[in-house]
Amino acid sequence: MNEAEQTRWDARYRNGDLPRGVARVLEDNQHLLPAAGAALEIACGRGGNALFLAARGLETTALDLSPVAIADLETEARARHLPLTARVCDLLAEPLPPACCQVLVVSRFLERALFPALLAALTPGGLLFYQTFVADPVHADRGPRNPVHRLEPNELLTLCRPFRILVYREEGRVGDPSRGFRDEAQLVARKPLP
Repeated sequence: MNEAEQTRWDARYRNGDLPRGVARVLEDNQHLLPAAGAALEIACGRGGNALFLAARGLETTALDLSPVAIADLETEARARHLPLTARVCDLLAEPLPPACCQVLVVSRFLERALFPALLAALTPGGLLFYQTFVADPVHADRGPRNPVHRLEPNELLTLCRPFRILVYREEGRVGDPSRGFRDEAQLVARKPLP
């Protein structure tokens, strides 16, 4: 496990400077969610997406590198009486098992090396909800400073081949940059059936 990264994220969660929101890709496209099944959120942080999925009746698991974030999420899930499994996991050291979920949510996290395992983790017909920062944002102060953790134009489409793209949004600087969905890309994709 990357102890330096874990320590850095633990400190951010202890300071309370990270919100517990629901990713817009999930909120705007919740009508695509199945009525039942296993859902997984990776790099869950405070677990806003996982709580959202569990509240909709999906059997939800949330994974994160930070024990502080996981403890916070477990406390919130208990307070809301939601059945949710949360655990500390370094996905680079402990890959996801194949075909383990029908819904996979990734928000504001990018590790390109994990994409084959992420795509394999979905069952046939499963849905990937993905949203993260782009390389050429309108607001430079939003998101990671390291460009390695930002998507190049249309990169998310390439990383998710051969999934069927149901929703894709990446507005860049086109038109009026004070309006719309800026600084991030979002995608909902469906794993092909056999």
